[in-house]
Amino acid sequence: MSLGVLYGIGVGPGDPELISVKGAKLISNTKQLFVPIARVKAKSVAFDIVKNYVTGETKISELVFPMVTDKAELEKSWNESATKIASHLKTGENACFITLGDPFLYSTYIYLLRALEKILPTAKIVTIPGITAFSLVAALTSFPIGEGKEKVTIVPTSDDLKAVSDAIKSGGTVVLMKVGKRLQGILDILDELDVIDDAIFVANAGMPDQQIETDLKKLYAPKKEMGYLSTILIKVEREAKL
Repeated sequence: MSLGVLYGIGVGPGDPELISVKGAKLISNTKQLFVPIARVKAKSVAFDIVKNYVTGETKISELVFPMVTDKAELEKSWNESATKIASHLKTGENACFITLGDPFLYSTYIYLLRALEKILPTAKIVTIPGITAFSLVAALTSFPIGEGKEKVTIVPTSDDLKAVSDAIKSGGTVVLMKVGKRLQGILDILDELDVIDDAIFVANAGMPDQQIETDLKKLYAPKKEMGYLSTILIKVEREAKL
């Protein structure tokens, strides 16, 4: 029996109408849809985006990918999820796996694929790209990300914000992804480097609770997290303070 095909589909940042036609068709026609969640019984943001494309005949299987930094725990979840997908593909049936944004940009899909290829080296995989959050942010705010030969630096923020400072000091356009709880520290850096007026902020782009802010100084009060799905774009048109 030949193996089924796994379709990895990027569903974009949040607006259901921004899914590719190809991705929507695959989701509508699949009999098996694998959906990522952060913990058991948690809501899947990715599934919320595509739910109107899913038919009643589709089986939904949730795969848990915990939002932790422990490598052993992460690898365990990747392997468990890959094993479930491999078992389905061995039946000869196709399946779809959905992921936020683009599958190959800071996505769990990357690690899932590596685990699957180890478990099932002959697995047939087709990846459908998706619109990134920062592409939608740029469209919402008319913010050009790359002009001429300008450099573009993408930084997934972490607790160590030195990478943010270094990226800003190197000039060009800087894209900060997954801002979340690090917002206040990032604002301090932008203020210190005198680029806070050259930045825009968007949380939950394309979702019902989308928030756009072009005056980032307003985000200092009240001091609160703006959510994991937050993006900041910075245009460094002059040398930042050293």
